[in-house]
Amino acid sequence: MTRRARQRGFTLVELLLAITLLSILLALTYSGLRAATRSANRGETMLVEGGELRSAHQFVRRQLNQMLPLPFAISDDGKDTRVVFAGDARRIEYVAPMPGYLGTGGPQVQVIEIADDGNARVLRFSHALLQGFEEDRLSDRDPVVLLRGIRSAEFEFLGKDEHGELMDWSPSWDEPDTLPVAVRLRIDFADDTRQRWPDMIAEVRVDPQAVSEGAGRPLYEQTIRDLIRGKRRDNS
Repeated sequence: MTRRARQRGFTLVELLLAITLLSILLALTYSGLRAATRSANRGETMLVEGGELRSAHQFVRRQLNQMLPLPFAISDDGKDTRVVFAGDARRIEYVAPMPGYLGTGGPQVQVIEIADDGNARVLRFSHALLQGFEEDRLSDRDPVVLLRGIRSAEFEFLGKDEHGELMDWSPSWDEPDTLPVAVRLRIDFADDTRQRWPDMIAEVRVDPQAVSEGAGRPLYEQTIRDLIRGKRRDNS
């Protein structure tokens, strides 16, 4: 007579050990997936923020490069000075064309400003048609926020003295009838954004003295006419 082999099952200790090992493996797998997901999300966020920063940098530079010596207001200093540029450390106002289909209607008065947004600041942009312009028209639509999470920011302006020599950078512009030679915008972001604004110096392509009414300096109307005649001669 053959003896039947005894079938041996798992003991309770072995079962608990297997469950413990399985739990550890699942926890490690879940932690790895979470870490990979956070890393991917963080990388995607950095790419998006970096793209927005580059777009804002290019947009601001392009608009400042295209500033035109066209007045959009009359100063209230008793001299009836025609204002073609107004600027301080937190706000600039000027005339320039808008890009693409937004430029319908001709040159527009544009404002770039640093505004408070809770505990941080934002860089925002507003515009309105130059034709029939009134300051209230800038409020017809909500301003476009170009950048968020700003800790500190400042505009600075480069001008020339009475002898035509370049002066130091200044946080305010005191010659409203003249365009600055260049505008600089410095921005520092909050530590948690991990963004860095490349130092931007935008050179004004139109002669900044072209609209001053000093001796020997043409009026802005004559400057525009000369530009138009020059283009016609080039095209003829």
